[in-house]
Amino acid sequence: MKLSLSALALVVLSSAAFAGPMADFETGFRNTYAGYRMALFATNSGDPDKSKRAIGDFETSWRALVSQNGSAPPPQYEDDPAWGATLAGISEAIGKARQLAGEGELAQSHEALEHIRDAIGELHTRNGIETFSDRMNAYHAKMEHVLGMPAAADNSVQGFVEEAAVLAYLAQDMLNAPPPEARDNMEFAKLADAVTASVTAFQTAARSGDAEAIKAAVSGLKVPYSKLFLKFG
Repeated sequence: MKLSLSALALVVLSSAAFAGPMADFETGFRNTYAGYRMALFATNSGDPDKSKRAIGDFETSWRALVSQNGSAPPPQYEDDPAWGATLAGISEAIGKARQLAGEGELAQSHEALEHIRDAIGELHTRNGIETFSDRMNAYHAKMEHVLGMPAAADNSVQGFVEEAAVLAYLAQDMLNAPPPEARDNMEFAKLADAVTASVTAFQTAARSGDAEAIKAAVSGLKVPYSKLFLKFG
């Protein structure tokens, strides 16, 4: 049976032992994405100099990746008609984030960087690829939704129960497929356990129906996720 290229990419990228152009690109991309995560955190820190340095480092790494792969995409993306436009859009977003950070507009700079996460997610979706970062982003989106929910009241507790169940599923889906560098890594295991504990606490509080317990558990979700995202996301 002949697999389509996108299906082959999904199979290969889900394997722990793939090699060749696909692996070379994904390894380089994850190294670049680590700089992206640092830029996101820096622009959230309130420190303009730190933000400019982080964005500059990310931009340098991104330019090198584009220079090597822009006109010669790796096999998993070679049939994507939007490959070039996606890379160009990300480059433009980085430039905008750098300019805004230079003007001291860190919130807007952070927002410009956030669009990059969406562009990468869309690139993966179009090509039948799912990575650890994609699963982290799915968890993040649900977590942000929960953080934005009104304080629990008697008539809203059921909503928290349902959201906690979805968040628990997304956490398990995310943590059951760690990135290559996280396998057998004790730091990853520790950070993953902290995320699991925060979700379990949220589920327990939601099921209890105690509004104050729910509020406390919701406030405990972000830090464990953020620590895991910064190091491995």
